[in-house]
Amino acid sequence: WNGSAMPVLTGGLDSRSATMLPGRTSWKIGLRGLALELRVRQPCCINEELVLLLRPGLGRLSVQMMPGSGQLGEWPAAWLAGLGAPWNTLQLTGTLRLSSSGLTVDTAAGRWNLVGQADLDLNNVASPLTTLDRLGSYRLQLNGADGRPPAFTLSTLEGVLLLDGSGQWAGSQLRFRGEARAAPGAEDELANLLNFFGRRQGARSLI
Repeated sequence: WNGSAMPVLTGGLDSRSATMLPGRTSWKIGLRGLALELRVRQPCCINEELVLLLRPGLGRLSVQMMPGSGQLGEWPAAWLAGLGAPWNTLQLTGTLRLSSSGLTVDTAAGRWNLVGQADLDLNNVASPLTTLDRLGSYRLQLNGADGRPPAFTLSTLEGVLLLDGSGQWAGSQLRFRGEARAAPGAEDELANLLNFFGRRQGARSLI
């Protein structure tokens, strides 16, 4: 089966936000042994071709991302505004870069098992909620080992807005604890943005 579509992000049926990427996303689905092979191309953003193996079963599904060159693709951060709050308020600019050396996700009875690693880098992020030209660059890293809940960490690569935190994907629940704070000298410019992230505790904002 070959097909194509325009990729659009939206917050759901009641959401008034929607953002579209330029160009079409095309795919090809065929058989590869006992699995379905999905090949995805997106000239604007995906490097070469994204290959996924799908193995459906009784009440379960396994999705394997085949190893590639590491970096899978790069998308404009402004695309996230289509998801609605809080992304449409932040109005982020910059890029989202996804990389992985291989990843397998299994789901059964509402529980997830993940083996492998994936990194989502937010590079050169900025927001109109502050007068600063740039906030910084950040990395969300997802790690999984067989039999253990998938864990993810948020870290700051560089910048004046400092973000860090960690969490787990336990069963069907996503748990995360983190904090945001301003680098020395940027406290006044980031005061409003820090209030947006969550409850303030002194100079920190708890996420």
